[in-house]
Amino acid sequence: MARRKREDEHENHERWLVSYADFITLLFAFFVVMYALSSVNEGKYRILSDSMVSAFRNAPMPTSGPTPMIAPTPPMAKKPTIMSNKDKAQEVAKQKQREKMRNVAKDILDVMAPLIAEGKVRVLETSRGVTIEINDSILFSPGQALLQPALVKAMSAIAALLAASDFPITIEGHTDDVPIKTAQFPSNWELSAVRATTVLRLFNDAGVAASRLTAIGYADTRPVEPNLLADGRARNRRVSILIDSAIPEKGTEVDLEAQAAKSASAVTTPASLPVR
Repeated sequence: MARRKREDEHENHERWLVSYADFITLLFAFFVVMYALSSVNEGKYRILSDSMVSAFRNAPMPTSGPTPMIAPTPPMAKKPTIMSNKDKAQEVAKQKQREKMRNVAKDILDVMAPLIAEGKVRVLETSRGVTIEINDSILFSPGQALLQPALVKAMSAIAALLAASDFPITIEGHTDDVPIKTAQFPSNWELSAVRATTVLRLFNDAGVAASRLTAIGYADTRPVEPNLLADGRARNRRVSILIDSAIPEKGTEVDLEAQAAKSASAVTTPASLPVR
């Protein structure tokens, strides 16, 4: 029996669509990935840009070609300070005050040298002037505000030195945190204030003008040592004499009406919006 001839298969002319669809799918995925990579965070871009600019300004990066020369930013010239005649006069006055203060401090050190050596008196230089710290154990009896007779002469010598100057003087009374309650001194406030006033009266009697003197009682509010031990409490019981070297300045009256008008103008005037 004769072999039956196999019929030719029907040729599929649309097979290319499968390859084309695969190609289009891959191409779409490629562009999606490229778009995702091209989306730049603005904040990170600015940080990177600033870092690159800073790096190029400070240390130029080597390249295969000629190195680009970046001109450095010229430093801003400092404006010369021009002092007015008033400022010059104030500066000269301050220098004279400092010199006078040094002389006063030297004289005080000479007068109080024995007590300084015993640790009963300290002379400190501060931004405001000179401060003399005197332990109250050599000035007053416990719970009292009368000066010890042995210290009256030394305090009078200090007053005589200060009477020849024109510095403002502030006398501060300080106590420890042990409370006191007597008929004369209901609390440490009264005790510290009366002790400061006692020294003030001695200075005034020795020739220091009353207009230069101020007495303040701080009680135990400004300790220089913790009050936990006896040594610390003894250190806190003191009288401080501040010789102020600062030149007092005249105050300027505040114009409340002008300030109110300025504030009202700031409220009523709308703020300008930035142009984008």
